[in-house]
Amino acid sequence: MRRLVHAGRSIIGSSSLIWPTAAVRGSPDLATSVVKLVFLARLREALGTSHERFAVAGPTTVGAIRAALIERGGAWSAELANGRAVRVAVNHELATGTTAVAPGDEVAFLPPVTGG
Repeated sequence: MRRLVHAGRSIIGSSSLIWPTAAVRGSPDLATSVVKLVFLARLREALGTSHERFAVAGPTTVGAIRAALIERGGAWSAELANGRAVRVAVNHELATGTTAVAPGDEVAFLPPVTGG
């Protein structure tokens, strides 16, 4: 377990998930250890961002990334909490919490879509 401080607060990460990239900007060795997170529709509005680059220490899972985002608190924990209607896609394919995520992947969080 690693403990890092980012933006004045402690961030705890597991061996597969460490910290948001803002905490490691400029580290050339992490260039290939980043996943792109995308937030769509109501999530984009509630979280105040459409995307971010997120550093990982090698392969991880959708569930581990979601848990790290929930740890941020506030809108992050409210919108991404377990039981909330949120779908996840990895590289444009629907995923579950156990789906593997590797450096370079894109992970999109989206609310379910209905047609009419």
